[in-house]
Amino acid sequence: MKTRLLILFFAVTVTARASESATNVEYSGGDTTAFDATRNAFSLAARNLLPAHHTTYTLGSFFFDESWLAATTTPSDRDGLGPLFVARSCFACHVRNGRGRAPDSFLPTDTMVVRLSVPGVGPNGGPKPEPTYGLQLQTHALPGFKPEAQILGSYRNLSGRYGDGEVYYLRQSQFRLADLGYGPFQTNAVISPLVAPAIIGLGLLEAVPEKTLRALATADQQRHDGISGHVNLVWDVTTKKFTVGRFGWKAEQPSVDQQVASAFNGDMGLTTTLYPHENNTDAESRFTQSPSGGSPEVSDEIFAATVLFSRLIAVPARRDATNEIVLRGEKLFHQLNCAVCHVPELQTGAVPGLPELAGQTIRPYSDLLVHDLGADLSDHRQVFQASGSEWRTPPLWGLGLVETVNQHDQLLHDGRARGFAEAILWHGGEAEKSKEQFRGLPKADREALIRFLRSL
Repeated sequence: MKTRLLILFFAVTVTARASESATNVEYSGGDTTAFDATRNAFSLAARNLLPAHHTTYTLGSFFFDESWLAATTTPSDRDGLGPLFVARSCFACHVRNGRGRAPDSFLPTDTMVVRLSVPGVGPNGGPKPEPTYGLQLQTHALPGFKPEAQILGSYRNLSGRYGDGEVYYLRQSQFRLADLGYGPFQTNAVISPLVAPAIIGLGLLEAVPEKTLRALATADQQRHDGISGHVNLVWDVTTKKFTVGRFGWKAEQPSVDQQVASAFNGDMGLTTTLYPHENNTDAESRFTQSPSGGSPEVSDEIFAATVLFSRLIAVPARRDATNEIVLRGEKLFHQLNCAVCHVPELQTGAVPGLPELAGQTIRPYSDLLVHDLGADLSDHRQVFQASGSEWRTPPLWGLGLVETVNQHDQLLHDGRARGFAEAILWHGGEAEKSKEQFRGLPKADREALIRFLRSL
């Protein structure tokens, strides 16, 4: 907590002293951009954070970082955990607000969630829950209860060659369930292990007008070049209607509010006003009765603070933007059509109550649309209008700092890729042509493209 406070209250003054010679392209998050390339790069408040929001941001930061407790006879602001859960805190998966990682071979996951479903359409047009275990696997439980299961990862290497003959290896993920706590799985159930993504810039992405995303989808359809991203229309639990999804690996959440409420409920077994029921299924309910931490367990005040905190985490500035090799890599990024999906620049619209996010030129390198990346990356799981092989274009801002912040270089939705080159080489479907062009580049050009990605 003390560290977070220091980061918050010194960030606005210290990062404001960033070099006046910085070019606009370095301001990845517009005026919110923080100039820090250390392990704290994802842990700063928006540089233009208003003084009126300091206290609420700090409160949200506290409840994001701190572990939640089991409900007892003594009420607490942070009790009600479980009884089934994935993690005790948001920070446990989003370490330093950054990226989770896949497990080592034959070890359980610790910064991943495992989504479940069976064929068919579930409530409000979403995935259909597995009858016993629901929509997400709970890998931990309070004392006296059994976790739903463990999921163990293993890998095998697939070899290939670049156009110049150099050999490369791709790591293919294989996951299996162990120690099922409440009976067998339905035989046709699908599982989708997903690493926790970095949570920088969420408020900025939410502030991009819907018409912008729809225009990008229309432009994809009109080009006839094989790239055809589309919005994922998902259920909004607040408005009770379908709207454009923006967050999650398949753009399955429409807002930061719903993303946070879903995580409280699905990851920690905590109820909110948006999700007032426990995360156990009817099949489990007779085994999982436990004391409640209140109704809701996450108070509206704490929930609102956590949402504001999530919206106002700064995006780190680009580095080496004028470096000759980086510029060469950026040119190749465009020549290979990578920028069609990873759109470099977007504009935010009006944001009532949060002027820090309004009217910003941001550089997320994403269109927030879902694209078909081919059978090799499919999890075979339909999520609203996103098929098993379709994934939201992940923002690339801050990607070059993941290794610094989180001490690993694992990329893609399940962490299979060890670094940028492997991530590119796994692309298929709409990105097959771009992937093959990258594979055919001379080594110096491949390295220049990767150097550009490291600068983001």
